[in-house]
Amino acid sequence: MRGNRRADTAPELRLRSALHRRGYRFRKDFPLPGAGRPVRVDIVFPRKRLAVFVDGCFWHGCPQHCRVPAANADYWEPKLRGNSERDRRTDHALADRGWRVLRIWEHEPLEEAVAQVLEALRC
Repeated sequence: MRGNRRADTAPELRLRSALHRRGYRFRKDFPLPGAGRPVRVDIVFPRKRLAVFVDGCFWHGCPQHCRVPAANADYWEPKLRGNSERDRRTDHALADRGWRVLRIWEHEPLEEAVAQVLEALRC
């Protein structure tokens, strides 16, 4: 698992690049206070108080694509469920501190992801 990246994943880089090309400036891999510990957010627009996470389908339990591996399912099922629960706690902790949270799945087309971010920035 050492090869799994925490930050700068390909979907995250594509989204950041597309936003940057459109003239948007943001902070990347930025720490915010979360539920009991700091949370590193993929893309942050501090003035708009918008936190954007680009979630991987496997690690964050995408309802369309995540399949629990059959091998060692006793380990993977609680691990993946725990990741999703931690995501919900993080969302609530950030919302309680006045942040808007946007979660984008890695499989979403780039233009749709950009449109979601731009819509959230307009609010």
